[in-house]
Amino acid sequence: MTPKELCEQYLAALNAGSVERVLALFDADAFVVSPLYGRLPVAPFYRDLFGDTSRSETSFVDLFESAAGSIALQFHYRWTLRSGRVVEFDCVDVFALNDNRSRFANLTIIYDTAPLRADFDAVHGAAQS
Repeated sequence: MTPKELCEQYLAALNAGSVERVLALFDADAFVVSPLYGRLPVAPFYRDLFGDTSRSETSFVDLFESAAGSIALQFHYRWTLRSGRVVEFDCVDVFALNDNRSRFANLTIIYDTAPLRADFDAVHGAAQS
């Protein structure tokens, strides 16, 4: 599978809200670094994300590949929080690929959290209660 195909499957899995489909794209020991959730192993990160989500809609913008083996996926994210509040933002997911470039080894997510921080904290805080 090419890096572009991996990214297409990733966006489709996000849109479907499928933890299983997302996890199938990552190495077992992969981790995610997120501006809202911090650093987590991949499985707990996506369980938390989908637990806080009513709906995800992504729109592919671009894909960048580095000579060092990383890829950056730029997309627009329309995220419906569990509260029903919809937030939209542009995002860049930077994936390190595994040695044979067949799966994601880890992910760093980059976006501005300021427009959605209060809504996220309200929803996420309620989940902790």
